[in-house]
Amino acid sequence: MDFTLCAPCLFGLESPLGHEIKRIGGKDVIAADGKVTFKGDYSLLARANISLRTAERVCVVLGSFMATSFTELFDEVAKLPFEEWIGRSDAFPVKGWSLKSQLHSIPDCQKIIKRAIVRRFEAAYGQTWFEESGPVHQIQFSILKDEVTVMLDTSGQGLHKRGYRKGTGIEAPIKETLAAGIADLAHVKADSVVIDPMCGSGTFLIESALRACKIPPGAGRPFAAENWGVIPKEVWKAERQAAMAEVDTKSAFAAQGWDIDPTAAATTLENARKAGIIALTTARQQDISAFVPDREKAIVLCNPPYGERLLEIKAAEELYRRMGQVFVPKAGYSYYIISPHEQFESLFGRKATKRRKLYNGMIKCQLFMYF
Repeated sequence: MDFTLCAPCLFGLESPLGHEIKRIGGKDVIAADGKVTFKGDYSLLARANISLRTAERVCVVLGSFMATSFTELFDEVAKLPFEEWIGRSDAFPVKGWSLKSQLHSIPDCQKIIKRAIVRRFEAAYGQTWFEESGPVHQIQFSILKDEVTVMLDTSGQGLHKRGYRKGTGIEAPIKETLAAGIADLAHVKADSVVIDPMCGSGTFLIESALRACKIPPGAGRPFAAENWGVIPKEVWKAERQAAMAEVDTKSAFAAQGWDIDPTAAATTLENARKAGIIALTTARQQDISAFVPDREKAIVLCNPPYGERLLEIKAAEELYRRMGQVFVPKAGYSYYIISPHEQFESLFGRKATKRRKLYNGMIKCQLFMYF
């Protein structure tokens, strides 16, 4: 039986995510602002969690409707088939957001939705008290221009939590899902050489290596829906085995990173080890000024510091000038640089071949592409 799924994503990654979902077998794929909806069964639900690189999470869409009063909200929520997913002892916390809608009080909406679900369960299970001691089924709601969407979060922790950056102590300036999306836009392949001359904690290098070697990003982590009684355990086992069967670590891929901070270079190598791609990765301390395009071909991915205070901004601008001097045009080389600076191209010294609007968290950026 197919049902509707929704995968939220960072703004600008809707197209790469849509292509990902089609590749894993999603049906009726529709990309919208910050999300992609599609249809599938339990197997696809598990596959999406395990395999999607640019999705923030995977949710089951229980229903959408218009509501401008709490009475309408209660009545419409009470019509949704929660008992098809949530058992009588399962936990079902409620959270969400509202924008440009008459129902704008989040705490009140949470209470009304919770009360409506309880009313539904009273009829479905023939009891009035629900202990909520079982697995968590997180209810997510959104209200945009009075349209309410109610979903179940199947992922638990966000899908950017791959596991390889756990406990590093270094704050990463780019999310794993965004790095994976940029690697997709850069057409990283099994035989690519990817270079990041400001590697930080190694996110660009690792996400590129995972993509090149077809290593599923969620293979080593748990998901909330694995504990749900409605989805057979065999589904998760089969999808993990199928995903791992595609892995190819014998490719010609290579990841090369350096950073002016020796701690960052060491962290990159430690994270690469945790991600299982240490054999394909090198990292060392080195300043950006030492960059030389001395290979036959390479893809350079870079997230230079933005700067928040005046002195930091001036330093960042000087760095952009230096990058323009060393990132010279060369056949076989392509450069992908993400930055929020409106004058980046002027500082860099060249107009980008292509640009793409992306969001790094809440920061509006451009991906400047040179090839």
